[in-house]
Amino acid sequence: MFDTLSDRLAATFKSLRGKGRLSPEDIDATAREIRIALLEADVALPVVRAFIAKVKERAAGAEVSQALNPAQQVIKIVNDELIGILGGETRVLRFAKQPPTVIMLAGLQGAGKTTLAGKLGLWLKGQGHTPLLVACDLQRPNAVTQLSVVADRAGVAVYAPEPGNGVGDPVKVAKDSIEYARTKQYDVVVVDTAGRLGIDQELMTQAADIRDAVSPDEVLFVVDAMIGQDAVNTAEAFRDGVGFDGVVLSKLDGDARGGAALSIAHVTGKQIMFASNGEKLDEFDAFHPDRMASRILDMGDLLTLIEQAEKTFSQAEAEKMASKLASSKGGKDFTLDDFLAQMEQVRKMGSISKLLGMLPGMGQIKDQINNIDEKDVDRTAAIIKSMTPAERQDPVIINGSRRARIARGSGVEVSAVKNLVERFFDARKMMSKMAQGGGMPGMPGIPGMGGGPGRAKKKTKQAKGKQRSGNPMKRKAEEQAAAARRAEGGALPAAEPDKSFELPDEFKKFMG
Repeated sequence: MFDTLSDRLAATFKSLRGKGRLSPEDIDATAREIRIALLEADVALPVVRAFIAKVKERAAGAEVSQALNPAQQVIKIVNDELIGILGGETRVLRFAKQPPTVIMLAGLQGAGKTTLAGKLGLWLKGQGHTPLLVACDLQRPNAVTQLSVVADRAGVAVYAPEPGNGVGDPVKVAKDSIEYARTKQYDVVVVDTAGRLGIDQELMTQAADIRDAVSPDEVLFVVDAMIGQDAVNTAEAFRDGVGFDGVVLSKLDGDARGGAALSIAHVTGKQIMFASNGEKLDEFDAFHPDRMASRILDMGDLLTLIEQAEKTFSQAEAEKMASKLASSKGGKDFTLDDFLAQMEQVRKMGSISKLLGMLPGMGQIKDQINNIDEKDVDRTAAIIKSMTPAERQDPVIINGSRRARIARGSGVEVSAVKNLVERFFDARKMMSKMAQGGGMPGMPGIPGMGGGPGRAKKKTKQAKGKQRSGNPMKRKAEEQAAAARRAEGGALPAAEPDKSFELPDEFKKFMG
């Protein structure tokens, strides 16, 4: 969503690199480019004005003028101010001292509240809670059915006593759900409310009545990140009419400019707490302003990548794989079965394109990343699963006839099977060297696996034969002495000079 903004900012900072000092003209030109980039990204005008004023004020100060690298210091200032626009520190949910904690979702129709209720329920379940989703959208056709389906997919409970489609009292359903949650011992209640196509009195009245009936611990305003400047106007109207405690951004994976959504925290004073960046239920997480600012500036989001890896990979399994690679057999214990297991674990982390996008500097090759075919992983898995257990354990035995059989079984060309096996051998060899602490320049071994610090002392640099002198006369003397030794069939000690050769007096001063 923020590709356009990222590209413009990257081009702006590129022009600053290499400058030892920034003049006032440089700062003005940079501020002007940043202003254009923010406006093109649909960031609200008051937010842009405040942002540019702070950047220019800090850029003209001592932190830039006295810096060793002024360009990097300006980038740091922009990063800090972006974090400020996005809300500063990460805002976490407030839980009630006595359960259940009540979370009320509100927003316009089409913002994605019902789907987001399921995503929030799954997220809370992953945090160790037992959530209950409550169907209080009784106006929209099939809204109750949709919530029930989403709850079932998320593996959480749902409270839907009314059929909806215009039937039932949403205020009564919301009120009764609290007692139901206490009886069934659900510790979090997520109330899905009805929306409208626009702000009107009926929407405000119903939302206020539900709020008063359940006294929610958190009121979350769900906003479609793709609707442009109207997102800010709607958020202000809802804040003044009903009030909310935090913002949830939905459809953050869209191709709209999205800057208006980033303006909400600054305009309303309420922080963005969660973000939904895909259609799947697990494509939802807490919103971290510093990480989002880092992504916008193409500095990556390694913390989120690490967190996703920790959720997917078990420590015991990782250590088992590392021990296989670091074994004395040169990694031959690492089989195609292990390779397939690792590949499927990576796939569980999400889209390969999104994972690569979290690495620093990937914005420069985003076209190649976007063109990655996710089905290549499935094709590779199909090839491996078409092999016999013996072939997966020892791919060396895969000859021409076996390759033809595997290709027929997996629906690919024979060359694809051959390429996969060759890539596997190359990858295993490289990973084994890394695990053992060698083969990859600058790469330490895996600690505790025979590599890494303390495994071997630093090797002394070996001489590459006898070195020749850079002094022409001395080199000629050495060559003549060596020739004399060869002629005599013997050799003088290396430390002794050849006494049979005397330099002219005028050259002796150069020899020391």
